[in-house]
Amino acid sequence: MKIPFSLTVNGKPVSTEIEPRALLVEFLRGPLQLTGTHVGCDTAQCGACTVLVDGKPMKSCNMLAIQAQGANVTTIEGLAQGDALHPMQAAFRKHHGLQCGFCTPGMVLSAVGLAGQVKQPSEAQIREALDGNFCRCTGYHNIVKAVQEGLADMTA
Repeated sequence: MKIPFSLTVNGKPVSTEIEPRALLVEFLRGPLQLTGTHVGCDTAQCGACTVLVDGKPMKSCNMLAIQAQGANVTTIEGLAQGDALHPMQAAFRKHHGLQCGFCTPGMVLSAVGLAGQVKQPSEAQIREALDGNFCRCTGYHNIVKAVQEGLADMTA
């Protein structure tokens, strides 16, 4: 039995019906084809599925889609403006804050979420904000540098 479901995804209203047990990550990747939201661990440990829900980083593999009813959801696909990268995406590119790229969407969205919570975070606050996002390529040093510059560019 499906239930009515409405939210805004990347600035566009979406209204449909969903299964009550559908996870947000399944909804984003399935019907909406927003495959930048990755499924890594299925247990909310790795952060690859991180999206912004009303501006706050949330792990979409551990959240029922219906919990986002009426919310504004931003995925990695919703950050860039046309061909212009979001400042955080540009900083990740500049500082080589990605290697294989699997963790990158979750890292970028966690960093963008941090910008909405702390004006000028310290390196320790950045590392804490990224704590739930795992990079198996061990690119954390460059990721932190990228986040520092991305945050500075977002507030400039």
